[in-house]
Amino acid sequence: MSPSPTALFCLGLCLGHVPAQRGPLPKPSLQALPSSLVPLEKPVTLRCQGPPGVDLYRLEKLSSSSYQDQAVLFIPAMKKRLAGRYRCSYQNGSLWSPPSDQLELVATGVFAKPSLSAQPGPAVSSGGDVTLQCQTRYGFDQFALYKEGDPAPYKNPERWYRASFPIITVTAAHSGTYRCYSFSSGDPYLWSAPSDPLELMVTEFPEATTELTVSLTNKVFTTETSRSITASPREPGSPAGPAGQHYTKGNLVRICLGAVILILLAGFLAEDWHSRRKRLRHRVRAVQRPLPPLPPTRKSPGDQDGGRPDVHSRGFCS
Repeated sequence: MSPSPTALFCLGLCLGHVPAQRGPLPKPSLQALPSSLVPLEKPVTLRCQGPPGVDLYRLEKLSSSSYQDQAVLFIPAMKKRLAGRYRCSYQNGSLWSPPSDQLELVATGVFAKPSLSAQPGPAVSSGGDVTLQCQTRYGFDQFALYKEGDPAPYKNPERWYRASFPIITVTAAHSGTYRCYSFSSGDPYLWSAPSDPLELMVTEFPEATTELTVSLTNKVFTTETSRSITASPREPGSPAGPAGQHYTKGNLVRICLGAVILILLAGFLAEDWHSRRKRLRHRVRAVQRPLPPLPPTRKSPGDQDGGRPDVHSRGFCS
């Protein structure tokens, strides 16, 4: 049996009075304007931001029982007692949101400024290493390095009086203005005045020029070839431009000139070898030339009337 219209109407009224199921509220954000590092006697504004339609904001200072039910807290002049950790939350109906991330409000200028230096220097090439060193004459054990434009400083607890901030393999993103602060771990929100600014400059060099190797015997040829590749890069198979044709003709001229020089050198070597061989042959002939003929053998008186010649003279004189 299908339900009657009256039953359906009552069911709709009942469902209309049941509150809708909602998930957890998103946490708000808390920020300090213009910065969370506030010099003494300078103004700062704390602002808590939640979703639209918030019923109530609550801004509280941790480690104390003080709070204010408002989204914005304006501090006209920073005091040491106002430094510390803050957080905020909001209420919608009967539900409270999770607290925001903690904000550390720091009073600066409480102590004298430290000094900041760069080792080996403030100018470094891309890919190199540099160390920023913060030093003070007071016995502080905590130091912080701040780069303009970054949301928060870099803290570095090291030995007393100084701290080192190494930057390994620097890039262009590390260029900028740096300052450092010193403070004590007993009062972590009371800092010194900032050091004098240090400008870190990162220089970059094109890889094509730094990795070019030029030999002493072929310096001009290698340099011009590399320049032609850098000046007019083209895809394989595309027609060469005027610069490419110029360098191609130059290369052909150099190759032909080298071939002519090699031929001349080969000719000089062959002529020298031939002259040496000719002189050697002349020397051998001089050594092996025939000996002069021996004087004729005297004939005895008995050989004058057709006697036989002396046997020992046969074959030696004719």
